[in-house]
Amino acid sequence: MALKFSAAATDKQSKYPFTPRSPAVRPRYLVLTTLLLAVPAWGMTFQSRLESVEWKVEGDIFACRLLQPIPRFGSGGFLRRAGEATVFELRPSGQWLPAGSASLKAAAVPWKPGLGDISLGSVKVVEGEQALATSAQQAQRLLAGLMEGRMPQVSRSGALDDRVEVRLLPVRFEPAYQQFQVCTQKLLAVNFEQIRHSQVNFPGGGDTLDDVAKAKLDLIDGYLKADPTVNHVIVSGYSDNQGTRLDNRQESRLRAIAVMEYLKTKGFPAEQIELRFFGEQYPVAPNTSKANRALNRRVTLVFSRVPPSTEPPATGSTSTAANPAEPPAPTPAPPAKPKG
Repeated sequence: MALKFSAAATDKQSKYPFTPRSPAVRPRYLVLTTLLLAVPAWGMTFQSRLESVEWKVEGDIFACRLLQPIPRFGSGGFLRRAGEATVFELRPSGQWLPAGSASLKAAAVPWKPGLGDISLGSVKVVEGEQALATSAQQAQRLLAGLMEGRMPQVSRSGALDDRVEVRLLPVRFEPAYQQFQVCTQKLLAVNFEQIRHSQVNFPGGGDTLDDVAKAKLDLIDGYLKADPTVNHVIVSGYSDNQGTRLDNRQESRLRAIAVMEYLKTKGFPAEQIELRFFGEQYPVAPNTSKANRALNRRVTLVFSRVPPSTEPPATGSTSTAANPAEPPAPTPAPPAKPKG
């Protein structure tokens, strides 16, 4: 179930700052608006009005977003996917942000000029729904800047009609950030892209899953239980070149079966598992050293979402000489450890 929160002001006084019930608020916003208007103008500048700034938190166990709607532009804010670090993103609703390179700042707001701007380097702007996504380090510095009262500012310069600046104001940020942190604590440990191409190894030989392999399969199982749309997996076994080809082929089969049986004990349906084994074919490293041979003793898992009507028959299916399987996908690199 998706979680949705809003950090917009809910009391009548803050929601309607220009009403007679809040006479002291009107001059304050007039002053701040005047300060913003005094900022040197770009070709196009997008930001919320101070009195209507709103931070929203949306999310579930797969991803959390902390966003600020930006009138006439779209939205900007922070995204954290399961298994990944937080990034800052912009999502324009139109072609407002030309592709290319933009500068990123944690900029001082006009009413706090003593803070000073912090330049965070450049970011790449691309076409698409997510026009901009920063590094995790840049996102953390923007978050720290918001807590200090600075505003994320993206500036895209070029030809006169391409000059665009987008700002997210720090007003009402802290309560929303606390809700965002609550959301991120409920995220899964990994996301689909991180498990789509997975691998377990048999460094000591044989066909018995060690504790490392079981822990990795348990991590994958945690995701599979949360996302039942993943309904097909190809399990492929491999060996090194020590022994006869027939023995190696049998060893790779037993390794694939060990992984398949472990998935079945976790509740993954047998009819959604496709079993393959290749013996010493397709090594990931030359079989010239003990370390390399350990890398080749492996089982790969390729997960996918298959529409029920086209789901292939896969009950215990294997590749044979008469029905050879296609070469497997390249061995995946382990997912990076999440930061922040």
